[in-house]
Amino acid sequence: MISYRMNRLFNPDSGRCLDVAVDHGFFGEPSFLSGIENIHTAVATLVGARPDAIQLSPGQAPVLQTIPGRHKPALVMRTDIANVYGSPLDTHLFSLLHPDAVEQALRLDAACVVVNLLQLPGRPEVREACIANIMALRQTCTQYGMPLMIEPLVMQDNTVAGGYMVDGDTAKIVALVRQARELGADIIKADPTNDIDDYYKIIETAGGVPVLVRGGGRVDDIELLQRSAALLSQGASGLVYGRNIIQHPRPAAITGALMSLLHDEAGLDSALAILETQR
Repeated sequence: MISYRMNRLFNPDSGRCLDVAVDHGFFGEPSFLSGIENIHTAVATLVGARPDAIQLSPGQAPVLQTIPGRHKPALVMRTDIANVYGSPLDTHLFSLLHPDAVEQALRLDAACVVVNLLQLPGRPEVREACIANIMALRQTCTQYGMPLMIEPLVMQDNTVAGGYMVDGDTAKIVALVRQARELGADIIKADPTNDIDDYYKIIETAGGVPVLVRGGGRVDDIELLQRSAALLSQGASGLVYGRNIIQHPRPAAITGALMSLLHDEAGLDSALAILETQR
């Protein structure tokens, strides 16, 4: 049954997916709200740009799902909430799972649910909580045929790097991606490696499970498109980008450029041309 819902996520011709993450408000960080202060406007803009999916929390998913029409993007629903992105960190860290997450996702007609697998230096209790969240989700997702996207996220020491800074060390990402695969991921959402040419190792480690690349912080358009093309060429099955789309001055245009890379196998020049023509 899982494949039925995954068919709604992945383009039938390219086999790829662009998922726009708009679930940042779930984590309670003021800086995360830039570009999505008005969630109705943000979602309406994205629906018009027609990515494959939009990622939302349970409380905001109805903003997408009450829009009429059968051709809007699929819903990917965030299931967990954590306080690991602040600077400085809170003295008590947590990662909590919505108690009826899969049932809510079913009621909201989601095509997939997503959950974190966080690795913070010196804080194994957060990773333990994430593993418990994943095991609970895996059981219920299997029961109801709901695809489970796991987001293995290796973070740098907060006291050195500040909040929300990822560690792009290939060996660390490979190990956490392997753990996500072992825990039963149907889809894996993984950070780029510091050396982009290493990303094929992430694909190999996923063992046939589709890997979507996590976007991270804002970069300029050329860097974003170049990096995306390089990652796709190594076997990535898609992209999960948030701030590089929702904080872009022309979200619909950058979405169109990325979709051309994903589904039309456009080159960098063609993708940039799409971006320029949609001013």
